[in-house]
Amino acid sequence: MGLLDGRVAIVTGAGRGLGRAHALTLSAAGASVVINDLGSGVHGEEPTESPAESVVSEIQAAGGSAVADGSSVSDWQACGALVERAIAEFGRLDILVNNAGITRDRMLTSSTEQDFDATFAVHVKGTYAMSHHACRYWREESKRGAEVTGRIVNTTSGSGMFGNIGQSAYGAAKSAIIGLTITTALEMRRYGVTANAISPIALTRMTENLMSATGEGGFEPRDPANASGVVAFLASQESGWLTGQVLRIDGDRVQRMRGWQIVGEHRSTSGAAVTAEELLDGLAAVYEVMPPGVNTLSGP
Repeated sequence: MGLLDGRVAIVTGAGRGLGRAHALTLSAAGASVVINDLGSGVHGEEPTESPAESVVSEIQAAGGSAVADGSSVSDWQACGALVERAIAEFGRLDILVNNAGITRDRMLTSSTEQDFDATFAVHVKGTYAMSHHACRYWREESKRGAEVTGRIVNTTSGSGMFGNIGQSAYGAAKSAIIGLTITTALEMRRYGVTANAISPIALTRMTENLMSATGEGGFEPRDPANASGVVAFLASQESGWLTGQVLRIDGDRVQRMRGWQIVGEHRSTSGAAVTAEELLDGLAAVYEVMPPGVNTLSGP
């Protein structure tokens, strides 16, 4: 018995890299998989080939069940049709892995409107549109009395959590995906749906100029497949207790990330609104920065 026997998944951007690894792992665990990939270049260039079919062939050769889909996740209607196709092909939908992405790495002052629009269209609109259509299906299934164990696994990155020079549009998009994940988790819990995000550190077409592929002892710490076991767990019925979370995968480690939290406070001594003058010293104290004019040896 596989962890995902009888379950049906859509994986976007599944023709190469992380998406391909996820699709193969989900299939090996028993899921039927819709392999979505437009075949675009890493920067969103027009498709030159369709890698989705080759992944389907791999899965079928291993005894699994899969179909290919060449829709663009930036197309709202196409996303709806993709959800409908999964249901028509396999009778249901249980898992959505939002993995499709492109990168347009440029400094903020050098980027163009087209860079921003293309990046957000794939990462943010694509994740939003796919989640919208899948969640509408799951909500209707729940309302008619069916047992729903819907699972959404979104893809963020360190750029979305910590920032990265040259990735203003990409980092903003990946931050938006975290916000969407948390809100989706809150809204869909009542219907039996969870939403989580992964932040994989992996060597793919998008990162080949940024990191090394070296490993020791036969283990490759930047292999995209290192994140796929986490995806399979999050896609399972057994993961229903976990939602609204971000998990970072670094080689052989899975790291729980914690978002914004209050770590310090300055309160006005007047009982009214905080003034700018108060913050000259007050905010410096919150950040544990020595206020101007204070000497650590002799005092003010």
